[in-house]
Amino acid sequence: MKKYRSSIFGGIPRRPRSEPRRKKADKPKRREPSKRSEANFRTENRRKQSAPRKKRGLATILSLVMVFAGIGLLGYSMLGAGDAVAGMVRATIGGAEAPQTTDMTLTVPEMSRVSDAPVFTAAASDTAALDKGAVHVEGTGFPWDAEANVYIAGHRLGYPGTGSFLQFRDLNKLENGDEIIIEDANGSTYTYTVFEKMTVAPDAYHVTAPIPGKNIISLQTCTLPDYSERLIVQGELTSIT
Repeated sequence: MKKYRSSIFGGIPRRPRSEPRRKKADKPKRREPSKRSEANFRTENRRKQSAPRKKRGLATILSLVMVFAGIGLLGYSMLGAGDAVAGMVRATIGGAEAPQTTDMTLTVPEMSRVSDAPVFTAAASDTAALDKGAVHVEGTGFPWDAEANVYIAGHRLGYPGTGSFLQFRDLNKLENGDEIIIEDANGSTYTYTVFEKMTVAPDAYHVTAPIPGKNIISLQTCTLPDYSERLIVQGELTSIT
């Protein structure tokens, strides 16, 4: 059986040259459409033409609804209610106005030695800064960022006569729902709610990374009695005042 070569459009087989052409007389006669079929064709054609018009009309209506909704939201914001909406968004993901300096203070109500404690921004390897008190690790986020992990480390025992002495001694006592509070140089207060407590190896740098879509704070100190691991307590931003 001879195979037909396919055409490049749709795989339709070509007729071989050896096959005789069909005579005109062999073609079936074309039936003339009746008046009724012509009427049906016109009706169906009108339906097909009207369908896109209906879709275009529906799209136009939806566009107008979206435009008016946007205008209404703008008016709502201009009347003052928008400030409340913006406040809720800020409280959820952060993004407050950045202060001119990175000075911060830390307060943890459940930790008696951490009340308005100064926080210094320094490199993770800067032991001299850590000996003075709590250190915000350079390269991690700030509370006023829209998405950040504000990573703060402190000594568990520290040195007498300095801000580091027993500063994070009670970090292990924090539980889910406890508050961690940061105040920036503008006087804005960021309140975080504890949601996680874990122990990691000293080289577990992944704990300094932000969590997508969130603004969190991480407090770190050494474990006792041998300081071999790191205790991490994390809280999520719940309000900005």
